[in-house]
Amino acid sequence: MKRPLALITGASSGIGSALASLLADAGYDLVLVARRHERLVALSEELASAGARSEVFVADLSTHTGLQVAVDRAARGDLDVLISNAGVSAYGPFAEIDPSVLEQAWTLNADATPALSRAALPGMIERGRGGVIAVASNLAFSAGVPVSPVAAGRALPQRVLYVAAKAGTVAFTRVLASELEGTGVRATVVCPGLVSSEWNGGASQGPHSMTPEDVAQAAWAGFSRGEIVCLPGLESVDVLDQLAAAERLIMGGNIGSELATRYRR
Repeated sequence: MKRPLALITGASSGIGSALASLLADAGYDLVLVARRHERLVALSEELASAGARSEVFVADLSTHTGLQVAVDRAARGDLDVLISNAGVSAYGPFAEIDPSVLEQAWTLNADATPALSRAALPGMIERGRGGVIAVASNLAFSAGVPVSPVAAGRALPQRVLYVAAKAGTVAFTRVLASELEGTGVRATVVCPGLVSSEWNGGASQGPHSMTPEDVAQAAWAGFSRGEIVCLPGLESVDVLDQLAAAERLIMGGNIGSELATRYRR
């Protein structure tokens, strides 16, 4: 029988590589997308031991040309799962970020997931199965936390560009999941905290870091269970209900013809 097919971006290391191994063991063939050819070939050979066939696409998704390569492959209509995992930190004071770095980081962190999803979803919806897993970050929920406070023993970084993109990815996936209800196709956004990997030069490695394998396990389990937001290290997810309730209050309270008292002359 034909094995299902998953496309994974950022597959050459970290969470992407761990997800590739997990899905190969689960009976999937893979489309592996990343910048490093030698890493992808080595991973492809490793996955073959689990019976998985792999296509290797070398592409830099921070460029419009590279992203289009992945989008064209996703649009063939044969994917059962899309995993949009590739990302870059681009930390630093926003007013000092080089415009070229800003464009590349935004293309990779913000544009890639919607573009790839738009390409892959029609085939999934037509077959009535499959889904999208987008990898965001715990920092997507940090907009109200200033730079100075310490989390897990370290100060939060200057992160305007990264948080904006990842918060957008969370919102995109949540709304997409509601649009897909009843189609048999799902969408899950994964928001890990610190991960012990090569990402960002290994800056997240430390005693409070989760392994890429554990993040991959949580991502796949959450997706398989139909979770929309997967928080790998959070025991109680009641806060998600509180978040949704607060959003409903804002939406309901901010619609009307009367100006709020504090703004009246």
